[in-house]
Formats: sequence, structure tokens, C-alpha cells
Amino acid sequence: MAEIQPLRGWRYNAALSANIDAYVSPLFDVVSAKQREALYRNPLNSIHLSVPRGDDPTEAALLQLREWQASGVLRQDELPGIYAYYQYFQLPGSPRKYCRKGFICHIRAYDWDENVVLRHENTLPASVNDRAELLARTQFQTSATHGLYRDEDFELETYLDEAMRSPLLETEEDYQGARDVLAVIQDAAIIRRFQEVLAKREVILADGHHRYEGSLAYRQARELAADGRATGREPWNYHLMYLTNGAADDLRILPTHRLLLDLPAELNTGELLDRLAPYFTVLPTDDASDLPEIITGKQWAFGLYVDGQSFKIRLRPEVHGQLDWDTTEEVKALDLTVLHFFVLEKVLGIVGPDAQRAWPGVAYVRNFTECLQRVDRGEARAAFIVNEVTMAEVEAVCHSGAVMPPKSTFFYPKTIGGFLFSSIADEEAGNAFAELFQANPK
Repeated sequence: MAEIQPLRGWRYNAALSANIDAYVSPLFDVVSAKQREALYRNPLNSIHLSVPRGDDPTEAALLQLREWQASGVLRQDELPGIYAYYQYFQLPGSPRKYCRKGFICHIRAYDWDENVVLRHENTLPASVNDRAELLARTQFQTSATHGLYRDEDFELETYLDEAMRSPLLETEEDYQGARDVLAVIQDAAIIRRFQEVLAKREVILADGHHRYEGSLAYRQARELAADGRATGREPWNYHLMYLTNGAADDLRILPTHRLLLDLPAELNTGELLDRLAPYFTVLPTDDASDLPEIITGKQWAFGLYVDGQSFKIRLRPEVHGQLDWDTTEEVKALDLTVLHFFVLEKVLGIVGPDAQRAWPGVAYVRNFTECLQRVDRGEARAAFIVNEVTMAEVEAVCHSGAVMPPKSTFFYPKTIGGFLFSSIADEEAGNAFAELFQANPK
């Protein structure tokens, strides 16, 4: 189903690549204001292309890109390839060491209704427009989105492991504590095998919905401008994606907890608990730090921290049928759907997914300790602690054609910006090696 192609990647030159940690950056939607300011101080950091600033940010990015290409800061690989990308990491508090194995390539920018690339969350139009405008101006992709395919035989990992014996780039430790390693596969027969495997599979978009939709918007604009003359093989038909095997056990999805920044003026702690009682069993706990462990693996169970008190709450199964949102059964079964419907709608009166997405009274926080601290400092009234979403749930929702509540998944670790760049400029179409693969994708 999915058509993938090799690419001639752009990378920092050899001298700069020796200190690649100084030039990579977090993705545009996870980089904090403090991180941005520190990264901007390095005139060669990739953030100047991915999150440009100034009166005309996209023009600033284009001028910076042209300067770096002309001066040799960035150089393009001579031959197209598929790039092996491994991320080595540990989770906080766990001794286990993980290695997430994947590869970066170009994938055709499929419309959602083609059901080849599947989404699991909605996007914000402003963020999509931001990414589309930057792509239209620079025709340059600074980071790969993250897609998942499923291969129980793990065939491609053999080729990836072999490529990793000769890495091109390696970070010591990126901003999130992961070690990133890049290698390349340029053997034509092996690349064809990658294409054959993906041609039989759908791809679930794990991370990067705004960047992917930005590519869709740009592709659609170019098709419209072509007025029926487009061949479908132009470089702007493709999108930079990092693909990992959803069958692997090194795919981690971290929970994103809900902070209630405010409650109705008349709602004190006792009244909040009273309103929860018709829907949830509410049990006090001795130590708030135990909440994640207490709810682990239990369906529709949450931790509640309010006024220095902690509780385990769990939906009464007999009330689940009241969940009447117009969505699929797969979405209704999710913990976060239950939380949003029975707490945000039934208890707090924020009715419907659209109103909840726009409501400023909820914050999404991944760090459990931060949740407790912000309640203690009075920055939030209450924290709802949640379990992580499973890969099986993500797949079920995607195949149902629906989307999850906002901020349902946090795939960890994130890919980094500046490790590998991709051009979709018109002149990329002139590479004969790439055209060979396009003409004979199977």
C-alpha cells in the first residue's frame, strides 16, 4: 500500500558532524521557550531552519538555507539511500535499556481518505498552516515525522543492523536523554526489498500530524497550480518519514496527565468528590506518589490529586453506556475518552470534544511529579493521573477511522531535528538513480 522512495539526504558537513550535538534540535512542537533561546545563540543550529524567527520567519529560513548550502555548511549525499536511524534510551526509574530501530525515507504524501497513512489525532489549523508555509517557501524538510508499520517477521531489521556497523552520525545524548545514530543503505537490491515490504502495508502516523498535513497542503497546492499536468512523480509528492516496526517491544508510549487549572468557584474538594461519586468509585490513598502504580493496568482507573489529598477513582462499569459521543466503540473504550466524558463533560459541564479542545482550563503534562507540584503550588486545582495508551489501542482506533482525545499519545523518544534534511525542490527530480526507483518501485 505505502510507496516509499530513497532520498539524497542533506547533512551537516564532516567537520560539523563531528560535533553534531551542537546542531540538532527538538521538534518544533516540543521545544520549550528556554530551549529555543539557548539554541538560537548557535548561528548554525538547525532551529534556524525548523523554527525560524523574525518579521518574516519563512523568508529568514530560506535565506539561511541558501547560505548554508552555498557555503558548504550543509552538503547533499551523492547517491540516494534509505537511512537507518536508531535511538538508544532508558525510561526514568527503569534499568532496562531500549533501542528503537527504524529508517528514514520519502513516503508518498497520501490523503487521509486513501487509508494508506492513518491518523489517530486531530490537528490545529494554525500549526498546519505554519508548517505548510515554511515548506512552500524552503521546499526543505528539517525533521522526519514518525510512522509505524507492522512486520511480525522483522525482516528489515537485519539490513538495518548491518548498516549500523558503519554509522554516519551519532549524538552523545540528545535533549531527552537518547543517543541517536544514523547510517545509510544505498544497495539497490536492498532498497527494493524495503519498498516491497512497505508496499503491502499501511502506515500509522505516530507523531508529526501537523508536519504531515503541511506536506499534504503543499502537495495539493502544487497539484492545483500544475492544472492537470502533474505526473505524480514530482519531488513535492513526497514526505520525509521515520518508519519503525509496530511489532517491536521497544516502542514506548508515555502517558500524558490532565491538570485542571481551575474549577467552578462553588466547587470545593468535597463537592468535586460528590460529583464524581455517581460515576466513579472513589478510594483515598495514603501516598500520592503511589498513584501511577495503583492504577497501572486497570481499565478506566485514574489517580486524583487535589488539596494535598490523593484518591484512586475508577469508572463504575454500569455507567459506561451513558457515553454517547458520536464516535467508534474503539474510542469509547479508551481511558482518556472516559475521563473526558465523565469528568470534563458530566462533572465540570464542558460539553463535547470541540468545546474541550478549546477550553483553557486543562493542561497536558507528562511528568507525574510536576503534576503534584503544580497542585501544591496553587498553579492548578487538581491533577488526574492516567495510564499510558497501548499500541494495540492506537491501532484499533486508527483502523476504526476515528481519532483519539487530544494529547492521548506521547511516543518516546522523539526524533530530532537537524540530523537529516530532505529537499523536495523541483531540481531533485533530475537524479537518475532516484528516477530508476520511481519507474520500478517493485
